[in-house]
Amino acid sequence: MNHTRHELVEVHERILPYIHKTPVFSSGLINNLAGCEIYFKCENFQRMGAFKMRGATNAILQLTEEQLAKGVVTHSSGNFAQAVALASKTLGVKAYIVMPSNSPKVKIDAVRDYGGEIILCEPTLAAREATAKEVINKTGATFLHPYNQEEVYLGQGTACIELIQEVPELEIVIAPVGGGGLLAGTAIACRHFAPTALVYGAEPSNVDDAKRSFDSGKIETNSSTNTIADGLRTNLGTLTFPIIQELVKDILVVSEEEIMYALRLVMERMKIVIEPSSAVALAAILRYPELFKEKIVGLIVSGGNVELDKLTF
Repeated sequence: MNHTRHELVEVHERILPYIHKTPVFSSGLINNLAGCEIYFKCENFQRMGAFKMRGATNAILQLTEEQLAKGVVTHSSGNFAQAVALASKTLGVKAYIVMPSNSPKVKIDAVRDYGGEIILCEPTLAAREATAKEVINKTGATFLHPYNQEEVYLGQGTACIELIQEVPELEIVIAPVGGGGLLAGTAIACRHFAPTALVYGAEPSNVDDAKRSFDSGKIETNSSTNTIADGLRTNLGTLTFPIIQELVKDILVVSEEEIMYALRLVMERMKIVIEPSSAVALAAILRYPELFKEKIVGLIVSGGNVELDKLTF
């Protein structure tokens, strides 16, 4: 777990030819509302529309020739499915993507467009894992975990490295948390590139397992996944959780109404499309103004793959 600065630099250099170096935006109006200076690292402009392209690319680039020849497999209903499919296509590798049968059609279509071979399964974690195992037994493909894998979370942390390079004076960095790949990677990047900056995670109160895990010291789960922030319905991983425990200051929870308000604010004021999961971090800044007052804050906008027909403001 003690990743070095050199290791992070290597990861960043490895994936740079295959990813977009995404822009950093700010909004005077939102800064005034929040009472602090916010720099949005816009991974909604990343290839396939989310930060997950970074981790998927890093993981595939570290496979052996023999592994690459047999392809890769993952199970995901969303952004990681698209990331693995596109990264595999870019690198000339076969990708098998196990997706629950209730996955959004827009995401199934995107995976297919990126050349992934889709295997549908029942919408339970057990079914996803069992189906992925079947694919591995049949093809010898290498499994890539959406967040609980070192190569993946270190790849995700490169978004924060770029943000710090652009805004070195950051005092706080905040990112949404689901499985913890983005938050763990972000926290490791801060430790080495902005060691005085505090790191916060943000999640919906309807699926507050990360906050409860953080407080109890063991991985907690949710009985319901009822949140508009569909990217944050996952539980923390065995690798990501200890990193978050050690390096993150706190997990901040927000309501569905606060998420929708922040989502609308960004779309109306910044004229960019972000997914609800990305709005959770801004919602947290607005809900806990005393933590962020007059600070220079970096915010990782996780992605922009929004189902437009599901959005009702």
